[in-house]
Amino acid sequence: MIFAVSLLALSVAADLAGAATLPGIPEFIDEMVVRHQFKREELQSVFDRAQHMPSVIDTISRPATLKPWLEYRAAFVNPERIKSGLVFWQKYRQILQRAEREFGVPEEIIVALIGVETIYGQDTGSFRTLDALTTLAFDYPRRKDFFRSELENYLLLARDQDFDLLAIRGSYAGALGIPQFMPSSYRNYAVDFNGNHKIDLLREPGDAIGSVANYLKIFGWTNGAPVAVRAQIVEKAWIGEITAPRSLVDWSAVGVAPREKLPQDQPARLVDFTVAEGKELWLVFKDFDVITRYNNSDFYAMTVFQLAEELKAAGKFSAAR
Repeated sequence: MIFAVSLLALSVAADLAGAATLPGIPEFIDEMVVRHQFKREELQSVFDRAQHMPSVIDTISRPATLKPWLEYRAAFVNPERIKSGLVFWQKYRQILQRAEREFGVPEEIIVALIGVETIYGQDTGSFRTLDALTTLAFDYPRRKDFFRSELENYLLLARDQDFDLLAIRGSYAGALGIPQFMPSSYRNYAVDFNGNHKIDLLREPGDAIGSVANYLKIFGWTNGAPVAVRAQIVEKAWIGEITAPRSLVDWSAVGVAPREKLPQDQPARLVDFTVAEGKELWLVFKDFDVITRYNNSDFYAMTVFQLAEELKAAGKFSAAR
């Protein structure tokens, strides 16, 4: 049996429209049958039960990163999330330490990323994943190829993991579980880190911790390298293009300097954030850009970094008491 389908998952809300009539689904089913040997009647039954969700289109069209920086940051870097993060860190300290040893990603970065994504597993999303991905794959032309690929990976993941694909819920974009992996990332980068011979990002924090660290390592995390430092303009000069990385020596030549002493051959981008006093300048390095592979946003990466720094500082303070 390819899919386990619960009776609860087959019930649908009366105010949602069926997705089966969306253009492209019959052709998609044909592809899945030929490419992956799915049974046609089972896929047809699945998509007969999928729901078209306009709310998904509305939500993805106005991402949180469109908010002003200080408003966006405050949603994630705040006393409640720091407190919950310290509890999570303490509870899973041994597995976090092992993840840092094996993958070279600092514990606080792993904790902060999970904290930003799901409040340490407390909020993994309320959208039925099949509905979200079907809606985006067939009614969101701007990124239809990406979401059709993710829908394909979701079907394969359900088959591989033998879970009820009609019952799984996640984000409006189809991200899954404690670390909010997209289905393709789940299949390619998730690891069994607690040693129980299965990979479960939906319910097992140990697997989530190891998988986040593995993901960042695969995309180029460099252990011990700087992530981001505050910068200042020490003299007025023509800065020119700021989005392309250049060495700190070259930044110094145009009057931009880090507020910490770092090797001058380090390449960095210059980014700015609007705060109450004006513009806050940061030089960001390769590991910062690795975080953007998780979510392609400087706001996102800076929030993960700053939450990690707050958690590390709070952890040291607690240990010293």
